[in-house]
Amino acid sequence: MLKEFGDLAQEKLTNAKILVIGAGGLGCPALQYLAAAGVGKIGIVDFDTIDISNLHRQILFTTQDIGKLKSETAATRLRAMNPEIEIVTYHVRFQQSNAFKMMADYDLVIDGSDNFLTRYLINDACFILNKPLVYGAVLRFEGQVGVFNLEDKSTGKKVNYRDLFPEPPKNGETFSCAEAGVIGVLPGIIGTMQATEAIKIITGVGKPLINSVLSYSALNNVFYEFKLNSSETSLGNMPKNEEEFLNFDYNWFCLSNSTKNQISILDFNGLLKMKNFSIIDVREPEESLTVEEFEFINIPLDALNQKEHSLFSENKIVFFCNSGSRSLKAVEWFKKKYPEKEGYSLTGGILAWKRERQFNSHARKEV
Repeated sequence: MLKEFGDLAQEKLTNAKILVIGAGGLGCPALQYLAAAGVGKIGIVDFDTIDISNLHRQILFTTQDIGKLKSETAATRLRAMNPEIEIVTYHVRFQQSNAFKMMADYDLVIDGSDNFLTRYLINDACFILNKPLVYGAVLRFEGQVGVFNLEDKSTGKKVNYRDLFPEPPKNGETFSCAEAGVIGVLPGIIGTMQATEAIKIITGVGKPLINSVLSYSALNNVFYEFKLNSSETSLGNMPKNEEEFLNFDYNWFCLSNSTKNQISILDFNGLLKMKNFSIIDVREPEESLTVEEFEFINIPLDALNQKEHSLFSENKIVFFCNSGSRSLKAVEWFKKKYPEKEGYSLTGGILAWKRERQFNSHARKEV
């Protein structure tokens, strides 16, 4: 019925193939509207399982789905919504080894990830494969959406994620939704906007957010847009082809500034078999994710200075929080206070440790 849209645009959607990386707060609303719009093929990349803490924003899921795979559960809902389209699921981590093969068959990519390492991976793969990327991010009450790697026909220029963030922020400078929280409706707004941008790009209707990022504050309902320029510095630091991409050390690039104070999930699991160290949870007592797999002491980050020296009697202490930001701050404090002792932050936090544990459990069952 829309004269600007018509049969031709609908046919373009029917023939379109869109890959959505992340079936979380951003991915859920984007997936729903893409499926309802009639996008012919939709790929869903997510290795995670559904947790009760997801439900206020990941509205494809219900309490009956807790513990199930996000990718498969989302696919079931979308097929019920529109059985005439193709839904493909990838229950794997998006990483260097599978990025090019996974993206090859798709026209456009939507980034619904929640960490800097994955965002750089997605961006660089899209840049090398020359695929448009619809970016989205949310935290607390603010969100962003933008379009990368799509040429502005009027200027001949195009930007990518590295033009927005030439380098990842240092650990402790930013927080994830797991650490700082997010109001549930915000991912719905931003994810729906990502779907809108994808539909505009595919159909040629309207003007996408090319070379710009739109920011939205839910607290005061304010939008503002800022333009981006391509940077020789950002281009110089990124891989230019598949071989360079496969050899680029993304872990070092995103985590190198503090890896000496971190302990990997694998090494932490090895330590759990030993008894000569302490584990301290620096989250607030009311935070919902419970930990019953090992013994620990709870000392909120703000209260560390108030505790007695006896609690830090072990020569080796591992701190953890939800995603690793607060525990890095705890290690920084601990190293200044007790320079003779070893202090480490659990990489990725207890959320990553739980996900890895669930992932390995599913892998063993499949074998």
